[in-house]
Order: sequence, then structure tokens, then C-alpha cells
Amino acid sequence: MDTFIQLTIDALTLGSVYALIALGYTLVYGVLKLLNFAHGDVFMVGSFIGFGVLQLLGGVSNPVVPIWLLLVLVTFAAMAGCAALGVVIERFAYRPLRDAPRIAPLISALGVSFFLANSMQLLFGATPRNYDTFDLSNGVLYLKGIDIGNVRLPLLRIITILSAFVLMVILWFLVNRTRTGKAMRATSFDREAAAMMGIDIDRVIVFTFVLGSALAGAAGVLFALRVPTTVSIGFIAGLKGFTAAVIGGIGSIPGAMVGGLMLGFAESYTQGYISTKWSDLVVFSILIAFMVFRPQGLLGRADIRKV
Repeated sequence: MDTFIQLTIDALTLGSVYALIALGYTLVYGVLKLLNFAHGDVFMVGSFIGFGVLQLLGGVSNPVVPIWLLLVLVTFAAMAGCAALGVVIERFAYRPLRDAPRIAPLISALGVSFFLANSMQLLFGATPRNYDTFDLSNGVLYLKGIDIGNVRLPLLRIITILSAFVLMVILWFLVNRTRTGKAMRATSFDREAAAMMGIDIDRVIVFTFVLGSALAGAAGVLFALRVPTTVSIGFIAGLKGFTAAVIGGIGSIPGAMVGGLMLGFAESYTQGYISTKWSDLVVFSILIAFMVFRPQGLLGRADIRKV
């Protein structure tokens, strides 16, 4: 039973991060029908921005602000930096190709992904960066928490899971309860009709990239709080975020959340009950199964075209 509880905690933590990455994919696809394969590398850049801000604020050994404020500042700095990066990517890599055949922006996305990964490696090298969160306030993030049976749910895991869910709720509110969100939904249904109704399409698309990239930055920090960050984490994390978006129904915000959590549970239970060697095989087998038997995903809608 203790093993099951521990694996469930791991699944919620990992699934929350995957859900945040998947939301970026589903937002951009919902508005532009574009698979932004550079999104995983934006996630990676966010983890490095968080590490840099952590060092500027004194590092883990001698932080100049309280620990709670340190985590908030690191996360918001990563979100802001990635949001700005998302604006630049949209402006120079995707906007000129907006009316081009779909293969053109897809190739551009892959090019941006390689550019970001290799640029970060040239700037910072391949050495892993460790946030060393155990040393913050003498390990309070790990030593304090909630006991569930014989299993300790550390404060750091609680912060990660709650932060991810709070960001998801905020995103849902922005998309479904604000005027800008209504414009995003109108643009996703029919871009030309939305423009004729007076909606500034460019502004909506930029805002979409800001939201998606900011969530990727937050996910990068939440991920790096647990494990060291390297320039290579963006590729596999991006693939799994994309998988989560497809499972949930790409273009569906609730679907991205459900898909991310489902992926986290599948990976965690496979690692715990079978083997770590099988986890990626199981994850991508689920992707293949959905593509074959339910391509619209759990909460997505079938793409119906007039002929």
C-alpha cells in the first residue's frame, strides 16, 4: 500500500508538469492549428532562467529573500522570460508562414527547436544544473509535509502539484470567462470570421503564445525543483507533453489537463510495478493506441470537414 501511495504522489507531480506543457501545445494548436514542436525547448529555457534567477538571489546557501518569496520570484521570472521568448518565436518564425502550407511552419518549428537547444548548449554547456532545493532552509521543503500512512508527502511536492493546478484554473478562467478568452475561442473556430467581426487576430495569437510559453516556463521550474536540468530535457519532455495533449484531445484545455495526469500515472506505475526501462515504451504505446482508435482524444472533437 505504501508503494502505491508513493507512486501516486509521483504520478500527480509528474502529471502536473506534463499537463502544463500539454496546455501550451493545445492552446497554440487550437488557435493556429500548428504543432509547436519548439515548445519543449521553451520549457527547457524556463528551467535555466529559473536557475539563473536563483543564483542572482543568493542561491540555495544564502538566499537574500525568504524561501517562499524566492520560489515565487524564480517561477515568475521563468514565466516572464518564456513569455517574451514565445512572442519572439511567433513574430519571426511563425507569423511570416501563417498562410503558407502547413508543412512550412512545422519545419520552422523544428528549426526553432534545434536553434534553442544548440544555442543553450553553446552558452551554458552540457553540465546539468541542480537547484539543490534540499539545502534551502536546511531541507524544510523535503523534511516538512504530510504523512499518509508510512509515506511522507514533502512540502515541495505539495507546492508543485498545487502550483500546477492553480495555473490550470487561472488559464481556464482566462479562456472561458474573459473577453480576450472569448476572442481566442472565436479565432480558433474561424479566424477569417473573427477578423471580420473586429477581433485583432495578431494580438490574439501573440497572447496565445504568451500564455502557452509562460506555462512552459512554470513547468520548467517545477520540473527542475526535483531533478537537475540540462539542455536535453526539452526534447523528451516536449514529446510527452505533446502525447498528453493528443491523449486528452489536442485543442481541448480540460483534455490537456486530463491527458497530462493520465500520462503521469501511466509512467509512474510502470516504473514502480514493472521497470523504468518500460516506461517510455508504455507511454508512447498509449499515444499510438489513441492515434489509431481515438485520434480526437478523450475530450476532443472529431475534425469534420465539408466536401
